Amino acid sequence: MTEKDKMLNGENYNSRDPELLGIYHKTRKLLQEYNTLDSELTEERGYILKSLLGQVGKGVWIETPFFCDYGENISIGANTFINTNCIFLDNNAISIGKNGLIAPYVQIYTATHPLKASERILKDKNGSRYLTSTKPVSIGDNVWIGGNTVIFPGVEIGNNVTIGAGSLVTKSLPDNVLAFGNPCRIIKQL
Repeated sequence: MTEKDKMLNGENYNSRDPELLGIYHKTRKLLQEYNTLDSELTEERGYILKSLLGQVGKGVWIETPFFCDYGENISIGANTFINTNCIFLDNNAISIGKNGLIAPYVQIYTATHPLKASERILKDKNGSRYLTSTKPVSIGDNVWIGGNTVIFPGVEIGNNVTIGAGSLVTKSLPDNVLAFGNPCRIIKQL
């Protein structure tokens, strides 16, 4: 099993594996090109997004700058809008449905580490490295995520959900709810 397979299966993996570094460096080049491209060059922007991301629906718009780790593990449904300075750490699948609104500075994380330093930090002949594993994140259709929200690994967000700005989403949310806070909690049904 490759380190990439381990990563996508949620097992501990070596993030400095040559195959993963190759994908990472390719992604950095595409992000640099995308983030510096004139906003009027919509056809070119669309081409870069299709090269960068695993799946991009019709009408997806991503403001710059945008950041991700690998890109290929991200799928975004039709007509979703992602505002400026979003960070998607796609060490595992990030799935976003159609008609989404994702505000500035939203962060979606799929990577996690052991809590205890003695379990997290490995010493080997190359120095220190860290145990990393992953959990996918799934976001349904018609979801609005307020600015500066952080979504933790393994979270599933249902359809027609609104998440208030500044939320820390540590647990999954069902369909048709308004939720916000730190930690994020359901406020009411919609």
